[in-house]
Amino acid sequence: MASLALVIANYNTRDLLRACLRSITEDDPRCAISIWVVDNASNDDSAAMVRTEFPHVRLIVSPHNGGFAFANNLALRAILDETDAADYVMLLNPDTVVPRGALDLLVDYMEAHPDVGACGPKLLLPDGSLDLACRRSFPTPEVAFYRMIGLSRLFPRYPRFARYNLTYLDENCETEVDSVVGACMLVRASVVREVGLLDEAFFMYGEDLDWAYRIKQYGWRIMYVPSVTVYHHKRASSSQRPVQAIRWFYDAMRIFHRKHFAATTPALLNAMIETGITLKEFLSLGSNLIRPPVARRAR
Repeated sequence: MASLALVIANYNTRDLLRACLRSITEDDPRCAISIWVVDNASNDDSAAMVRTEFPHVRLIVSPHNGGFAFANNLALRAILDETDAADYVMLLNPDTVVPRGALDLLVDYMEAHPDVGACGPKLLLPDGSLDLACRRSFPTPEVAFYRMIGLSRLFPRYPRFARYNLTYLDENCETEVDSVVGACMLVRASVVREVGLLDEAFFMYGEDLDWAYRIKQYGWRIMYVPSVTVYHHKRASSSQRPVQAIRWFYDAMRIFHRKHFAATTPALLNAMIETGITLKEFLSLGSNLIRPPVARRAR
């Protein structure tokens, strides 16, 4: 029987975390699971809630908020060091709800497709719409350009312009993708050992794309599996610090481009890309300031 370790990085989302953990513990999956919660120095008694209400959960409390990759890596290192380490690991956001059977279905999919290194389900937002981040292409200079100037939004059904979020594809179409999202991402433990942990240069955003990029470099396929649905509130942590979250988002864009594309991109185009990212960051910060406080968000 396959085994699965679930890793949930939490920052001040106690009530959502409680609902997430309840959905998992009520599932009673066939696969053997362990649940790891890493609390990133929350001040809302999240850690105390986990200790009291979910004593079977393995809790790691960080003395400081080191970011998404940092928190997940604390658990991933511990999982991989275990003598009876899990066959699969899943990154799962605390603002998700996992329906009954979803974990088994995703593990079953991986068991049936040994060439797949990672997969992710269909993620639905509270209004029932698709979380577009759950299936993505890598933000190459061309793909990022079409997205940043708005052509992907103007022509969401046109493959050339809408490659980043693949909006030209039916959301119920199983397909190989460049990346799924770290809010719910199932990865073989052997693949994690092969490609390494999340890159902690990314504080929030981008680390899942970077991980997927490295997984693909090692020859593994990544699949979007819409036959499985998970529910996602989204931005539960980032909305607490929207200005800083905007900066982290655009920093992630810079880090990803510099790490994977800058060396093969002409210098002039690199300069244009860096300038474009900075302009978009300033526009996002400015538009966020004129929103009412309740409507402010990460980007």
